[in-house]
Amino acid sequence: MEKPTELLVAEHDIIERMLNVLNEAADRLQRGEPVSAELFVKAADFIQNFADRCHHAKEEDVLFKLMGERGVPTQGGPIAVMLLEHEQGRGYRKGLADAAEHLKNGDASAAQAVIENARNYAALLSQHIQKENNILYPMANQIFSEQDQQNLQREFDHVENDVIGKGVHEKYHHLVEELEKQMGF
Repeated sequence: MEKPTELLVAEHDIIERMLNVLNEAADRLQRGEPVSAELFVKAADFIQNFADRCHHAKEEDVLFKLMGERGVPTQGGPIAVMLLEHEQGRGYRKGLADAAEHLKNGDASAAQAVIENARNYAALLSQHIQKENNILYPMANQIFSEQDQQNLQREFDHVENDVIGKGVHEKYHHLVEELEKQMGF
């Protein structure tokens, strides 16, 4: 049986593709090359609705909660670090979204804030994903029983189908592909 954390790893792969787009777009903007402000607006939407509402919701509301119930401290240690980094990421996303809207509306001075928030988010999430994939998820899989894994999958399905809604994955997978094409990947 595939473990529910494998879905989270697959979502990380999509998020990492967006991080590559963000880094490349920020580099081009820094060099003064033309980059559509709309790309950053769409990236901020992806971060908010796919990375946070879909992916982080599964971690925070389901995975971390169950790990806590199985004895992993939630007030300190790896879970607390992950939660803190999720909050930091939300701050960078908000900064990116705000600055991208200003840039889109013709405020060229917002470019530096776009660049900084895009790079800071990408750097934070790149390290964050490595910690989850290589430390936290294996830890969860060691402590969860087969029944825990089944319950976790059921809860992930609930988040996907009832909380987020059908089609969200497909929408954001297509968005990543669209932005990769824009960047020439």
